[in-house]
Amino acid sequence: MRSIGSVPVPIAGIGCNNFGRRIDEHRTREVVAAALEVGATLFDTSDLYGDGKSEEFLGRALGARRDEVVIVSKFGMRTPAEPLTGGHPAWVPRACDASLRRLGTDRIDVYLLHQPDDATPIEDTLSAMTRLVDDGKVREIGCSNFSAKQLEEAAEAASEHGLRRFASVQNEYSLLHTDPREEVLPACERLGLGLMPYFPLASGLLSGKYRRGETPPPGSRLAGSQERLTDERFDLVERLAAFAEQRDHVLLELALSWLASQRVVATVIAGATSAEQVRANTAAVRAWKLEDEDFTAVDEILER
Repeated sequence: MRSIGSVPVPIAGIGCNNFGRRIDEHRTREVVAAALEVGATLFDTSDLYGDGKSEEFLGRALGARRDEVVIVSKFGMRTPAEPLTGGHPAWVPRACDASLRRLGTDRIDVYLLHQPDDATPIEDTLSAMTRLVDDGKVREIGCSNFSAKQLEEAAEAASEHGLRRFASVQNEYSLLHTDPREEVLPACERLGLGLMPYFPLASGLLSGKYRRGETPPPGSRLAGSQERLTDERFDLVERLAAFAEQRDHVLLELALSWLASQRVVATVIAGATSAEQVRANTAAVRAWKLEDEDFTAVDEILER
């Protein structure tokens, strides 16, 4: 267990962007049941996913076991009613109440602004999110897709106006997308933010399911996106897989354990469309505690 602010969180979580989009309610129940079974008890959803069905399916699948889990949800990317914008203080409570109804719960454990809203001063959004915490509808607040500069500005605004500070940030981060290491990770360290990486498997490219020269499996995330399956990326994936195999691990374990072994990472949220994926991903997160020499060797591979 780690923490996001005052909320204890498991190192292995479930990304729920497939619920209501790539899998139906029955399959969602299977995924949720498997997650509860293996202790992957953080569920990351959004009012955007499945046009709201992700939250609905998750809430019904949890049922009476809601208190056993951490629910993370997001707002601000789904288009609000005109003339409001995603972070507008008049939209924030409406978005939250709608998510609470869909989830069938009285609180969201961690509530995130899904993307920056350049049309709204961050202190206005933070003020509305602070009221949600004061009203008991939200336990901790955070953001997603923020740059280091935007994180600093949000922290300064919170201090200046006596508002709740973001406790977490959710940005894309994986062995194939390491940009956050330049500025966002140091900002998280300075500000005490827990990072929740999304796309930790680079849309499945780090799972081992794709092969050079082969058509992506039907229904997979990269089906129809073969322009992303370049020789350069496969070269890197194959070098990483070889590194893992030399240490009696597989690529999936390297990809997820590499993230979990970083202290700034609060939880690793991998999406799943089946119970088998849940079990495999959760085991992989916990499979390998990378040491300094492992990180150094991986860095050398990435730099090549």
